[in-house]
Amino acid sequence: MERDYPFNKLKIINDPVYGFVKIPFDFIYDLLQHRYFQRLRGIKQLGLTSMVYPGAMHNRFQHAVGAMHLMTQAVGVLQSKGIKITEEESQAVHMAILLHDIGHGPFSHVLEHSLVEGITHEEISLMFMERLNKEFENQLGLAIEIFKDNYVKKFLHQLVSSQLDMDRLDYLRRDSFFTGVTEGVIGSDRIIKMLHVHNDQLVVESKGIYSIEKFLIARRLMYWQVYLHKTAVVAESMLVNVLRRAKYLMHNGIGMFATPHLQYFMASDVTFDIFMKDETVLEKFSLLDDGDIMSAIKIWTQHEDFVLSSLSKAIVNRDLLHIELQNKPFNKQRIKRIKEKIGEEFNLSKDEVGYFVTTDVIENHAYSLTDEKINILFSGGSLKDVSTASDILNLSVLSKNVRKNVLIYPKSVRNWASKL
Repeated sequence: MERDYPFNKLKIINDPVYGFVKIPFDFIYDLLQHRYFQRLRGIKQLGLTSMVYPGAMHNRFQHAVGAMHLMTQAVGVLQSKGIKITEEESQAVHMAILLHDIGHGPFSHVLEHSLVEGITHEEISLMFMERLNKEFENQLGLAIEIFKDNYVKKFLHQLVSSQLDMDRLDYLRRDSFFTGVTEGVIGSDRIIKMLHVHNDQLVVESKGIYSIEKFLIARRLMYWQVYLHKTAVVAESMLVNVLRRAKYLMHNGIGMFATPHLQYFMASDVTFDIFMKDETVLEKFSLLDDGDIMSAIKIWTQHEDFVLSSLSKAIVNRDLLHIELQNKPFNKQRIKRIKEKIGEEFNLSKDEVGYFVTTDVIENHAYSLTDEKINILFSGGSLKDVSTASDILNLSVLSKNVRKNVLIYPKSVRNWASKL
């Protein structure tokens, strides 16, 4: 006679960054297995950054699992220091961090405002969580309250979303690992061991201040070496323009290959209100990943429209446009002359030239002085913001919003344009 053994959901995942990662709760396994979450395997964490760093092929699934692993460590550390976190709260905060990025679309941040309008991935993540909560008979209720920062214990939300959350601790270390950019390596283990709670606020014990200093510097370096690397910026700008051109052609009745769910978002101007009114929209969104975009772009390389096919070929073959970066805005007269030159060279209309010559502004700051601060806890219970507690960091520099102006145009006129 066969015995009916209960199914073990507390599996172990072998993660390249942390080693063995244990699934901490049975219900977490159910969420991991859900098709909404499995979709994240098909969405690259860093968009088209693999065109710069070939190893950057990791995905949102890996990042979410890694952030969950760090949450397990953080909850354990806080509990060991006498901070009361119930089993229910622990499971809920694990759910919140696991699902924090479930609303990302293809290529993560790159196409966030190309396929849908006026809605962020955080808002879509919340929609997915609410849909899952309904499907799993209200088992995600507390997780949603923590995610929305509506729960009484505010430090639980800070573990999910703040200037020192498990999301940032994982993506800096993971992105550094897969890109090979060692400047981004942070001591996440030590930072987590130094966490504490004071007056319901997440704080860092004073012994951990040097690890926080390194964390902030690493974040600044990673943004300009990886996330805003000029080659990634130009590739992602081209990808946005390819989608913009495809949507324009489709809206004008020109035949266009696309998977059915991608076709829906290209043919319609999908807004927040449409998401809220039509339950099928979220279902269609849940079918989208990087594969839909790349399969379409490969077909579009043969399209009769010159703009669409040229940009699609350039992305597939990594034959990218030229990019210039500078601190001050580019001369408008110079931009106008470059546009005229491109229009003549490729016989393009003014509107079509706009797909090949674009301007933009990229910006970043490593630490915000206006958001919730990273507070350092000293003996005796006194608190200091890291910006005043640190004796080596120049927080006026780290908190400064660095802006760089971007000008993108075809390489064929690079030599000519450099003389303008």
